[in-house]
Amino acid sequence: MKEVYKLTNEFPKSELYGLSSQIQRAAISIPSNIAEGYSRKNIREYIQFLHIAYGSSAELETQLIIVKELYPKLNGNPAESFLEEIRKMLNTIISKLESNLTKP
Repeated sequence: MKEVYKLTNEFPKSELYGLSSQIQRAAISIPSNIAEGYSRKNIREYIQFLHIAYGSSAELETQLIIVKELYPKLNGNPAESFLEEIRKMLNTIISKLESNLTKP
């Protein structure tokens, strides 16, 4: 998350309530949904919240692509790398939990 905030701190002031805010909300939504799902203590609900977190990661990915197009001088690589790792982890845990549901 820090990488995302570092990146948005470099945005022009005109993006304060636009793209910057959207990116920060999407980034915060990822761990928030993971935590909320885990707190439910129900595996199916947890998986649902993990899918929501993955959706937020897709939203963030799209926003980072837009940033690259609008502000090519900004270095979004650390945020993109961090996001890629998060998405891999989410895919792994979702797959493992879903496969555990189908086991007898």
